[in-house]
Amino acid sequence: MSFAEIFLIGVGLAMDAFAVSVTNGMCRRGRAAYIALSCGLCFGLFQGIMPTLGYALGSTFARYIERYDHIIALVLLCYIGGKMIFDVIKGGETSAGGGKLRFSELLVQGIATSIDALAVGVSFAAMMDWGRMAASACLIAGTTFVIALVGAFIGKRFGSILNDKAQLAGGLILIGIGVKIFVEHTFFS
Repeated sequence: MSFAEIFLIGVGLAMDAFAVSVTNGMCRRGRAAYIALSCGLCFGLFQGIMPTLGYALGSTFARYIERYDHIIALVLLCYIGGKMIFDVIKGGETSAGGGKLRFSELLVQGIATSIDALAVGVSFAAMMDWGRMAASACLIAGTTFVIALVGAFIGKRFGSILNDKAQLAGGLILIGIGVKIFVEHTFFS
């Protein structure tokens, strides 16, 4: 695989992280730089770790991972998004949405948005040696870092325009991403 192909795989894998970063930027209180760096580092790290883990697991466990990855992503993203919507309806801002970006929530988002990268790592096991895979994982991680960073800044900008509706929109976006992942893997894989 060429550098350009790995870069494009990284861009494709980063799209869910981008959407979640936009949501975090829109809905979270705090400095834009802190939110952007937190999203970029977390999502980039997970997008780098998951292909590496997938490569290590190889084809031995691929069918088990691919069988459930979309369900895990659906449950995690719907939980976070549903909690944000519930907080809007309830009128509170101290929980998942509207408050400060919490490490535990960011961790769950990082896992949920990078499960696809695990399957990519499994496919890398059949195509490349460890050194090329490590370089590919670093490129994917760096690409995701930049895309998530930009997404959070964009979200922060639009979040101030949308005010109260940002949290509701963010919850719906997260649920939509979960449903998209589930539908893609269930019907189009």
